[in-house]
Amino acid sequence: MRILLTNDDGVHAPGLKVLEAIARTLSDDIWIVAPSEEQSGAGHSLTLTRPLRIRKHGEQHYSVTGTPTDAVMMAVGHLMKDAKPDLILSGVNRGANLAEDVTYSGTVAAAMEGTISGIRSIALSQVYARSGMGDDVPFAAAEAWGEKVLRPLIALPVTPRMLFNVNLTPTRSRAFAWCGRAFMMSIAPRSSRAPTRAAIATTGSRWAAAMRCPKAATWRR
Repeated sequence: MRILLTNDDGVHAPGLKVLEAIARTLSDDIWIVAPSEEQSGAGHSLTLTRPLRIRKHGEQHYSVTGTPTDAVMMAVGHLMKDAKPDLILSGVNRGANLAEDVTYSGTVAAAMEGTISGIRSIALSQVYARSGMGDDVPFAAAEAWGEKVLRPLIALPVTPRMLFNVNLTPTRSRAFAWCGRAFMMSIAPRSSRAPTRAAIATTGSRWAAAMRCPKAATWRR
């Protein structure tokens, strides 16, 4: 299985290193194509007024001077055009991507672009409790549960143009180390969308890791 990794926090972000470690438990064919700099809040935007530059950091490891959407487009349409990815993972984002935040999220937008390209795509975000943590955000929940969350989602049959938005949140419970939600999002094809509006519908279905989410630790909006 060929996996493409990207994010919106930049190619050197700690969350991307966490995601790479998770991805390598699933496959040994890993590609990284991520923005060269922080792009949080970029949403599903494109770079139109300046050239995009690609820098190679190592074998199958690149950065793009653009948005998360630019990174996915350059990966799928250029760097990996002869053998496209089977799966796109975006993250692990530093902070939650829930409710209206998904409309601003570059993490979710990268997965959205992959979905539009016909590739199964999953966005992952690490929730944290205190603001102002910066680079000190702990990714323990993502490290502990990332593989466990991804394997059933990868195996799950989904309809075309469906993506998953996974938010991982640590809890204080010793019995249950992680509890969260994965939302399925439906993306309309480009040919059926108005130029200025993306058609996005989020289902209300909840998915908990290994179905072991106790009531005391379920999500609170």
